[in-house]
Amino acid sequence: MALPNTHLGPQAIHELMNGKKNLFFDGIGGISMNSLAHISAIRGHHVSGYDRSPTPITRRLEQAGITVYYEADSVHMQGCDALIYTVAMGDDNPEYRYAGVHGIPRISRADYLGYIMSGYRERIGISGTHGKSTTTGMVARILSWAEADPTVFNGAEMKETGTVDRIGGDTYFAFEACEYMDSFLDFCPTIAVVLNIELDHVDYFPSLDAIKQSFTAFMNKTGSSGYAVVNANDPDCLEAAKGYTGTLVTFGNRNPLADYWSQNITTDHGRASFDVMKGDEKLARVHLQIPGKHNISDALAAFAACHICGIDPEKIAEGLGAYEGICRRMDHVGDTEKGAAVYSDYAHHPTEIEATLSGAAAMGYSRMTVCFQPHTYSRTAQLFDNFVSALADSAADEIVLCDIYAAREINTYGVTSIELAAAIAARGKKCRVIPDFTEAAEYCTRVTPADGMVLIMGAGDVVKVADAAVQKA
Repeated sequence: MALPNTHLGPQAIHELMNGKKNLFFDGIGGISMNSLAHISAIRGHHVSGYDRSPTPITRRLEQAGITVYYEADSVHMQGCDALIYTVAMGDDNPEYRYAGVHGIPRISRADYLGYIMSGYRERIGISGTHGKSTTTGMVARILSWAEADPTVFNGAEMKETGTVDRIGGDTYFAFEACEYMDSFLDFCPTIAVVLNIELDHVDYFPSLDAIKQSFTAFMNKTGSSGYAVVNANDPDCLEAAKGYTGTLVTFGNRNPLADYWSQNITTDHGRASFDVMKGDEKLARVHLQIPGKHNISDALAAFAACHICGIDPEKIAEGLGAYEGICRRMDHVGDTEKGAAVYSDYAHHPTEIEATLSGAAAMGYSRMTVCFQPHTYSRTAQLFDNFVSALADSAADEIVLCDIYAAREINTYGVTSIELAAAIAARGKKCRVIPDFTEAAEYCTRVTPADGMVLIMGAGDVVKVADAAVQKA
């Protein structure tokens, strides 16, 4: 059972943290948690934490002098002044229980992040069902290119830094704002970016209307003096923005009704170049390095947010042109023994899959072999027909499915990858299920020629297929 968010707020946490030096992080190896541990240590706290197993992230923390335990034990809490925890932790966690019994303050990850960001002047929160990590990375690259020295908390590793975070000055704070369990309602953005809104996280949100209400609430966290940067091409975004009380700024690909829009789009092997317009004025021309037309919309959002902050348009365009992407977003991780390119992508929602496969098709490979691992039983069951369409109607030559990644769930839905594969095959797309990662990698590499692509997709541990498919030096 997931733990609840605390929703204490920055002021209450500030009062709680007064004089407290020893902090313990439960789930310290998590993407956001490790960043919070990192910045807390830089700020002079004594930091330690627990996670289930060693990873490159926990090893980096240990190299920075942070103690990481790999077995949960209440003894770790002795002498600690506060516990920061991830809601993915169970309520049977011994450190969490010890803190409760002994009156040690317990603060959820999102609540603590809201407290950390509150000290920065400009706080740019990037939200949406898709594209958050990519757009956060774009904002980070723009601000760094413009020598604005941002602090950044991303949800994926940025290629420019090799980390998920960047600790900079105290003016700009750019962060990925995830809607799951309403975590983003603990944040305090001055600029709230909303890339898109769709039905997702169906284990928490009962309906699309409920999701839209949450996004409206997130936008309003800016207060009346803030900004919401909203996708004008997404009707659900516009509907959610109707309840916004600050300054609304819109962006939209090829949409002259938006405040920031794109025109004169050209592509080279799937990589777009385009003019950024504000009304009738051309602000700059952008040349993206990363493939996929969906990245035009993300780039417009990043452009608008940074322009609101006063960054020069040409600097913004240069930063976007220098942006190399983030790991596991159409990430070229190597080649097979035959010479076929192996790409890894995090896409796990039908809309993301459509965008990823469309972008991949434009890259000019002779064959596209796709290995996909569905993520969570609830998402697979509730969006089953959408998954079928996204995969069956794509340009992929063949789909290989791995078993569904359970994450936090048990299969009360009765849905399986075998059922999904049968539905995809019934639509005329060649599809098979190979549960074993090594066997999946061997099959994908065998059927893909030297001028082809093997594309590994999913948010679970399917990245192991990519690792197995790449020829070892």
